[in-house]
Amino acid sequence: MKKILLLPLFLASPIYADITSSISSSVKLEVSAAATAADRIGNSYSVSGTGVNTTDGTTAGSVGGLGTATNGVNAYTPITASQLTDGESFNYTVSHTTGDTIGTSLTTGEVSAFGDLTSTSGGTATNLAGTVDNHVITITAGSQGTSATGQYVTTVTVD
Repeated sequence: MKKILLLPLFLASPIYADITSSISSSVKLEVSAAATAADRIGNSYSVSGTGVNTTDGTTAGSVGGLGTATNGVNAYTPITASQLTDGESFNYTVSHTTGDTIGTSLTTGEVSAFGDLTSTSGGTATNLAGTVDNHVITITAGSQGTSATGQYVTTVTVD
């Protein structure tokens, strides 16, 4: 008796796969620009107290304060405080901040003389360099305010 061996059809059919490969190299060179950040300090006034008499020099009971603003700075009315009753307890607190003057004739590139400034100088590209030669990355450091980044990426995809 003869035996027949049947192979499944799928073993005889070819198998296909998509293989994608990519290699890339890059160099990024940056030189920072000069920059200034300015935050204006505003006007503020607060007063609190108990057991005191107050005056602005003209009006008894005045608590002083801020008046009309000129170029961003409010007029300030100071007060004088004295103990209301001799021998009694009292407390008195006053706080005043004069705001920054708003410049009225600035030209491009000038910065107002505000109370909170952060300024950085521009970078200099002196010596800054980068090359890619056959996926070999070479980077040379620059001066202040510069950065250099080299990147080598290999990707293999099988579908």
